[in-house]
Amino acid sequence: MRVMSFIVVTTCLLLVCAACSQDAAPPASGRIVYVGTYTGGNTGSQGIYAFRFDDASGALTPVGLAADTPSPSFLTASADGRVVFAVNEIDAFEGAASGSVSAFAVDPATARLTRIGVQPSRGAHPCHLVLDRSGRFLAVANYTGGNYALLPVGADGALSPAAAVVGGQGRGPTARQQGPHGHAVWFSGDNRFLVGTDLGLDELLVYRFDAATGALTPNDPPFASMTPGAGPRHTAFHPDGRHAFVINELDSTITGLVWDGASGTFTRGASVPTRPEGVTIGTTAEIHVHPSGRFVYGSNRGHDSIAVFGVGSDGGLTLVEHEPTRGRTPRNFSIDPTGRWLIAANQESNSLAVFSIDQGTGALTPAGPLVDAPAPVNVLFLNP
Repeated sequence: MRVMSFIVVTTCLLLVCAACSQDAAPPASGRIVYVGTYTGGNTGSQGIYAFRFDDASGALTPVGLAADTPSPSFLTASADGRVVFAVNEIDAFEGAASGSVSAFAVDPATARLTRIGVQPSRGAHPCHLVLDRSGRFLAVANYTGGNYALLPVGADGALSPAAAVVGGQGRGPTARQQGPHGHAVWFSGDNRFLVGTDLGLDELLVYRFDAATGALTPNDPPFASMTPGAGPRHTAFHPDGRHAFVINELDSTITGLVWDGASGTFTRGASVPTRPEGVTIGTTAEIHVHPSGRFVYGSNRGHDSIAVFGVGSDGGLTLVEHEPTRGRTPRNFSIDPTGRWLIAANQESNSLAVFSIDQGTGALTPAGPLVDAPAPVNVLFLNP
């Protein structure tokens, strides 16, 4: 669910805007990091912001506003880093009850983004998107729309109208689950299946994907059931291709899964809490598997921490630690491709927190001071 608290102290807004304005310091060398935000209200944000990241020290340097676009709450990029795609998490676009999806060309010298085009997401409040393994199709999850759309991608990154729109039916047992709520989409490693994580239905919806045409057809069986009332939010696959993990927003747990790539089916395993014993406030948000496959990370909003787990040979999770994010409401975080760094986006305190990752234990250590960013909700490391 979107956490939209727009009560921000004016002084903090002035500091944030100064740090992330178009007139920020010239870009330094280093990997580009893009930050998606919520715009509107009193957030002080205008869209996607760019930073330079020093892979040696973990230093994060503001570049400025990269693209003026409404509520780009989740980002992804082409494999070559030349195009960035963003959802626009809005409820009306071109007169329809729909959000939109925007594509931008990357200028690697300045980190600025130039709009290539925009298409309707075919459902309100799109909140997650991912490219298929060929880079020719972009899948988007529509939270309020309760569905999933598949948009063709041109060689230059331009988007075409949706080739397919699919979704489940029904509702879950809680007040937050009055109907379907698409919260994430993932393609299987062999590009044969699309998985939709539906918070409203307590289901992982599985579709057979035709990479030649973009056609989507329900698998048999068409979904895997999660614990009633859990509210599955995001799913992350292990590098071994057999194990996966889903973070559940409503009961603050992570559930282990075994994936059968031949049949496109999940077997549900054990669940572990993401919060310390006795803590009952807040909800979860993001989940990532470390590139090594040895660790799993999940964010807790309210408790404002990253839960770190070790992964056993059977896919079981063992708690390592709860590391504070030094800010409020870590909606999203990302791990850099080398597995050495993690950046958390503290939405309600307008800050980014950089951590180094212990390669032996998975534990997190703060690296440097917090970095200002207006209403940050997503972090994208761009491939060099």
